[in-house]
Amino acid sequence: MPGRVSSVEETLTASVPKIFDQVQNSTANHQKNIVALYKLHLDAAGFTEPVHDGRSIKLTGERMFEEKFKDILCRAAAVKKGTSQGDRIVKFVGAYTKYINERAAEVKKEDDDDDDDETTASRFVEKVLAFLLIGFEAKDKVARYRCVHFLAEMVAHLGEISEKLYTELRTALFERVHDKETFVRVQAVIALSKLCGSEDPSDVEEGEPTALEVLLEILSCDPAADVRRAALLNIPLSSATLDAVLARTRDTDTIMRKLVYSAILVQHCFVSDGSAMGLVHPRVLTIAQRELIIRNGLGDREPAVRQAAAVLLSKWVDVARGDIKNEESKTAKDDVLALLSLFDLTESTVAEDALLSVLDKRHDISDHVEFEDAYWANLTPERVFFARVFVDHCIANKAAEKLDASLPVVTALAYHIQAAYNAYQEDLEVAEQDRVIRGELTEEEEEARIDKEFVIGEMLKVAVNLDYADEIGRRKMFQLVRDMISQEALPESLVARCLDVLRILSPNERDLIRVVVEVVHELRDVSDEEEVLKEPADDGETNSGETPMPIRIAPKGPKSSEDMSSEERARLDAIDLRCLSLCIGMLERVNGTFEENSTLEGILGELIIPAVKRKELVLREKGLICLGLCCLIARRMALNSFQLFLGQIQTAPEVLKIRVLQIVFDILMVHENDFLNKEGGASERIIEFFLHVLEHEESDKVQALLCIGLAKLVLAGMICDDKVLQSLVAAYLAPDTIDNQEVRQCLAYFFPVYCYSSAVNQRRMQRLFVGLFERLAPETRNVDETQEMVSPAQIAAMFVDWTDPQKAIEVQDQPTDETIHIDLASDIARALFDDKMIKEDKKVLYQVLGRLYLPDKVDDDKIRTLKLLLHNLNSRRPIRDAAAKNALAKFDAAISKRYAEQLESFNEEDYRQLEYLKDLFEFLDDIIPLDDGEEVDIPRTRARKRRSESIATDITDSIVPDESVASAASSSHPKGKDRGKQTKRRRVSDSDDSDDVLSHDHVTPAPTRTLPKRAASVKKPQVVQLIEDDDDDEEEEEEEASPPPASQNGRKPRP
Repeated sequence: MPGRVSSVEETLTASVPKIFDQVQNSTANHQKNIVALYKLHLDAAGFTEPVHDGRSIKLTGERMFEEKFKDILCRAAAVKKGTSQGDRIVKFVGAYTKYINERAAEVKKEDDDDDDDETTASRFVEKVLAFLLIGFEAKDKVARYRCVHFLAEMVAHLGEISEKLYTELRTALFERVHDKETFVRVQAVIALSKLCGSEDPSDVEEGEPTALEVLLEILSCDPAADVRRAALLNIPLSSATLDAVLARTRDTDTIMRKLVYSAILVQHCFVSDGSAMGLVHPRVLTIAQRELIIRNGLGDREPAVRQAAAVLLSKWVDVARGDIKNEESKTAKDDVLALLSLFDLTESTVAEDALLSVLDKRHDISDHVEFEDAYWANLTPERVFFARVFVDHCIANKAAEKLDASLPVVTALAYHIQAAYNAYQEDLEVAEQDRVIRGELTEEEEEARIDKEFVIGEMLKVAVNLDYADEIGRRKMFQLVRDMISQEALPESLVARCLDVLRILSPNERDLIRVVVEVVHELRDVSDEEEVLKEPADDGETNSGETPMPIRIAPKGPKSSEDMSSEERARLDAIDLRCLSLCIGMLERVNGTFEENSTLEGILGELIIPAVKRKELVLREKGLICLGLCCLIARRMALNSFQLFLGQIQTAPEVLKIRVLQIVFDILMVHENDFLNKEGGASERIIEFFLHVLEHEESDKVQALLCIGLAKLVLAGMICDDKVLQSLVAAYLAPDTIDNQEVRQCLAYFFPVYCYSSAVNQRRMQRLFVGLFERLAPETRNVDETQEMVSPAQIAAMFVDWTDPQKAIEVQDQPTDETIHIDLASDIARALFDDKMIKEDKKVLYQVLGRLYLPDKVDDDKIRTLKLLLHNLNSRRPIRDAAAKNALAKFDAAISKRYAEQLESFNEEDYRQLEYLKDLFEFLDDIIPLDDGEEVDIPRTRARKRRSESIATDITDSIVPDESVASAASSSHPKGKDRGKQTKRRRVSDSDDSDDVLSHDHVTPAPTRTLPKRAASVKKPQVVQLIEDDDDDEEEEEEEASPPPASQNGRKPRP
């Protein structure tokens, strides 16, 4: 027996490694080697040893094979990711697992053995899995990766395994999907995706997540795109996972978004055998899901994603008719109409975007589309929508021949519109009668009414693009449209469409205004019609012209309103609303001035002004919109009415406030010189008003509108007030706007565009940085537990990025300013002298210095000023934090190295003689070295003071009044730091109220408060005596970190 054992072991030792040596070199020999390895496995399994007096057997051969196999796995587990030999071995192991389980199933079927006895294959799989699960806990990331990779290949072909092993396997994979290494998580997700198909949710304990729930969380929340991608491609597609998959159309990773369309939606339109519609077939999806897919795909910022969405739409066109296809009568037009029937044409523009994409990509459709006369005679929403979008497509692509072949004759289209509108009116009358009898309309009747309204609207859009050279057709269309807007029953949605056609048909704006004013008078002259019937003797006089009609009715208006019933009053209000809608549409299409169109004077006094004074919100809203549109074309009216609009902002409800704000910003954009003139005081008052509203406004929508309007004015250069920029930055970073995504998205776009578009704008942001940082940094530590706010480091990083001169766009006659970051470094250095700034904020500013851009050429005065500030900062305000100290030392060294030539002849004594640098030295001489707090130690600070008299003067001899200190910095700004006193309110409206806070030079120690105390101190001579012994060693350390400039007594730093 020992000889037999050694023979089997020798055979396995010689053959198994040879097989794996072959399979690691090529996948072409895998099938052959699988068969050979299976033969060895069977031969070894045939060798057993009897135990317990022959009552049982010992599977000696199987154990030998399993040990040899596990030895090979151990060797392969050490092969790094990306090595092709290791990947081929993994594939071979997975293929072998599949093969032995298939062979075992065949043998079991042939023997009709239905019991649950173990087989050679099941025992082998359990041993290998148990071995691999040990590697899941390995410290080496490569070993963990290979073990999980082996399992991912094997898990789909495991066959039957014990419940205990399944639980252990599931638990181990749950842990590995949260592994710190991305490539390990990828393989764990693949394995878990294959395993979740066999999971029974009823077997999962209460409170424990299912495998599918874990995968959905990974799909949505894993920070690595590769892991999310693996989850997307391997997760089982079902009704439970579909919404999560579709949500990935808004993923941050471009490839991920593209794969949703190309690998999921296109590939799963039908089931695998093509016999039935799949879960993502367009006819199976809901309208909301279809619109989500198309909106996100065609609206994506990446061309690759848009292309994938267009390919999906092309496939949808071919499969949209589903199972009702008839190949003999199939036409491209029918396919397109079938696709359009799957969208809601009336509520969104998604269907239009989808159809334009199909016409652009499918030339086999767009080149053969024709609309015969019979097509226009039988219009449905889908048919008229197809025709209208096709016309727009031809116009956009300048396809004149296609356009001529598609458009109907003007007269014919006019008759079609008239017939459709007459039918619509008849249906309204019938519906009104049914409402009296039955009550409310059914849902089907309401949908039919909306469809007919939609058809008329689309035909009117087509009418805008017709050729009106035919005078008969032009007159027919003009009369038809004029009659339609004169009808009270005309739906509100069709008013604008009719006015578009009327504008095309009118020779000029004056004619358009005249027609609309006539219609308004006809609609409002209801009481006059009754008077005409009662007093026929006056008929000739009143019909001599239309203008006397409103004059005669005007005095009767107030009397009739008191005597009217509620129904009559409601009807007149409805007529006024219709007239106001007509006026809004007309004024939106007028570009001339108000003075050029005197006809508008009548409706202004008779309709618009009374509507503004009404208490009813709807009438007042439309009246204000009309008045605002009039102000856009009437400068004098805008000046007189502007205060009215501002008053409405303060008192009106949210809906009306939004409308009025839109009007106000439009007026400011049009009449900039009259309201935002830099020389007058009106601009400051308007700005203060906006900032006050922004600070105290509760509504998210109003906040967003204010930020958008102010951002537009600032970006256009109409507002240059620093307070507006400060308030916008505060609104962008404030914790209470974190849920107002409209504000965040607007300002996230505005600040980079504003800063990169001009060096002047970058310079303005650089000037505001320190003051805003000192104000916002404390707020980051005072937010509530329920709120979130970016850290001071992130705030500083944003400003560094916004002021980076390398990102500025070159504008003609306005070169980029490459010294912005040099000035920003000087501002930061001045701020770091402030002993009231806490250690954490100082550390952030020290770290910022290393991120600044150092240009090749810098003005000598600027770089020497910065060097002087850094030297004094290092000597008088040393910081204990090692990271901050290293950051300052590195920046100082970089300055000294990069500008060595300019600093070589730098002499502080000569520098002090320059008159324009007097403020700088007053600032430095006024700095009082600290003797407590976080600084290193007192003797060191005093040693530097005694050694270099030119850098720090005697404290008792350098008392400077507050006024001179406040003007010390050459780049000071009186409004920069006042915000530091504010609480968590994010807006600044009182920045000019405080005069006792120093601005931008950051000299916070007030001499009037601290100097008397220090002057009376007797510790100063003691400190000087204490440092004489170790003076040289400490000075040498400081000089190595930051070589100072030449001092007044002529001493130079040591080499």
